Amino acid sequence: MDYTIYNEFLEVTVSDRGAELMSIKSRENGTEYLWQGDPAYWAGRAYNLFPICGRLTEGKYTYLGKTYEMNLHGFVRKSVLDATVLACDKIDFGIRADEKTLAVYPFEFEYHITYSLEGRSIRTEISVTNKSEATMPFALGGHPGFNVPLDSKGGFEDWELEFTPECSPRALRLSDTCYMLDGTDPFPLKEDRVLPLRHSLFDRDAVLLEGMSGKVTLRSDKSDRFVTVEFPDAMKYLSIWHTPKTDAPFVAIEPWTSVPARDGVIDVLEDKRDMFMLRPLATYELIWTITVG
Repeated sequence: MDYTIYNEFLEVTVSDRGAELMSIKSRENGTEYLWQGDPAYWAGRAYNLFPICGRLTEGKYTYLGKTYEMNLHGFVRKSVLDATVLACDKIDFGIRADEKTLAVYPFEFEYHITYSLEGRSIRTEISVTNKSEATMPFALGGHPGFNVPLDSKGGFEDWELEFTPECSPRALRLSDTCYMLDGTDPFPLKEDRVLPLRHSLFDRDAVLLEGMSGKVTLRSDKSDRFVTVEFPDAMKYLSIWHTPKTDAPFVAIEPWTSVPARDGVIDVLEDKRDMFMLRPLATYELIWTITVG
C-alpha cells in the first residue's frame, strides 16, 4: 500500500513494501525528482538497506558457525512494514523480528524509518533497537535513484554531481561481479568537487567511494532544478550507480555504512567489515536528508 505525505512544497509517496520512496514531486511546478522504476532499466526506486549493504558471496554468511542466506542489500527492501501516519507531513514505518526474519538474520530487533518533510527537504530518520541478548551486527544504507535530466533542459551528460566541501575521494576496488577486492584507487574530481556524469562511468557497474564529503548535489548549468543528498560521517561510503552498459536516464546516489563481501569469501557476520555492533537493548539512530529545488 502507498501512503502520501505533503507540505507546502512537496508531495511524497512511500510504499509500505520496504518503506520505499515512490515519488518526490514538487507542488510548485510538478517536477518529479525520483526515478519511476522503468523495468527496462531498473524496477526499483529507492531501496532501504538493512542489515547489510551490497552483495554476499553465494548469497550466504555465517554467524557463530551457522550458515544463513540473505538477498542483495538485506531483507527490509522486500518486507512489508507497519505504517503509522504521524501528521500530514510525517510517517513512520516499522518492522520487528519474526519467524521469517529470524530464519535469515538470527536477532530480535526493531527497525523504524521515519520520513518527515521540512520545507523542500525529506528527512529520513532510521532507528534500530537490539532486543537480543547478544551484540547485533548490522549495516544501513539508502539507494534512491533520481531522474537525469530533471527537466527537459539538456541530456544525461549535461548533468554532474557536485561534492561539498571539496574532497579527494578514493574508489574501492571491485571485481567484475561487484565484490570487494584489496585496495583503493584515486578518484579525482574536477576542481576537487565535480563529477561530470556520463553513461560509460557505469560500464563496470557501481562506483563505490570513500573519503568523500557528505553533501552531494545533482545539478546542471542548463537547469535550475537540483537534488542534494546529505548524510552523516557514519555513512562513510557512497555508491553511485545506474544500470551498467545502458543509457539509463537516472543516477542512484547511495550513502552506505558498510560494503559488499570480499570476492570469493563468505562473510563471518561478527567479523564483517564496518558493521555496527549494537549491544543488547541499545538503540542506534541515523539521519540523512534529500533536498530538492
